[in-house]
Amino acid sequence: MIDNNEKFLSLYIHWPYCEAKCPYCDFNSHVSITHDSAEFGAALCLEMSYMADLLPDRRALTSIFFGGGTPSLMPPAVVGKIIAHAEKKFGFAPAIEITAEANPTSVEAKVMTEFYHAGVNRVSMGVQSLDHDTLKFLGREHDVAEALSALDTVRCNFDNLSIDLIYATAGQTTNDWQNTLSQALAFDLPHLSLYQLTIEPGTVFYTRQRNGETLRLDDDHAADLYELTQHMTAAAALPAYEISNHGKLDTKCQHNINYWQAGDWIGIGPGAHGRFTI
Repeated sequence: MIDNNEKFLSLYIHWPYCEAKCPYCDFNSHVSITHDSAEFGAALCLEMSYMADLLPDRRALTSIFFGGGTPSLMPPAVVGKIIAHAEKKFGFAPAIEITAEANPTSVEAKVMTEFYHAGVNRVSMGVQSLDHDTLKFLGREHDVAEALSALDTVRCNFDNLSIDLIYATAGQTTNDWQNTLSQALAFDLPHLSLYQLTIEPGTVFYTRQRNGETLRLDDDHAADLYELTQHMTAAAALPAYEISNHGKLDTKCQHNINYWQAGDWIGIGPGAHGRFTI
């Protein structure tokens, strides 16, 4: 657990590639099957070395977060090389948290076993919904059955596991969200990330909304679902520790907490940024 009396350092690794672009996503992500993963991984390590040399003092990393894009599409060997390079350049604090985001497809779920052996010890899985129609609306590549199967597969290696869910989509009722959240809480996971749908400029959803479609709930109904979320997660011993993240006392995401407590972090990759004092 982070102690405010200590100076912590986190590392964010941005992998920008995806198999498909979700219609709500405004992240720096790109559909590509022609990039050279090994070459890109080497470039990330080169940037990491440059940033490490800017630090006025050598500090061990307390967390690493592989975000995207879709990091679960990374070759495990590249993941291992990046983690090894980070340890060489910075050193690791005891019980370092190393998170990778993953999509819940069967192929990517199996690859997470290799991520575990590469050094990853926490997975954040982008399930996004447990409803077939909502998954289709969100443009996801998986269905509910595949997500549940992937969850079972990943749990074989990772105790520290989180899933993402998106709610407050158009037409979603209180009962709809209550049923979905109840199902998610029944998994007895240590962490949940629960996001209301937002419509961001530059996305497919933004264009569709400008053309007159209603894609998300109005603010009053979205607020009702938010209040329900706080009540249900608190009752399940998964209280919110920031706006969208809910965790048990000893499994809050240390990388997230370092951001929220204005700690220092280094960002590596085309869509990453850092914050530290030189």
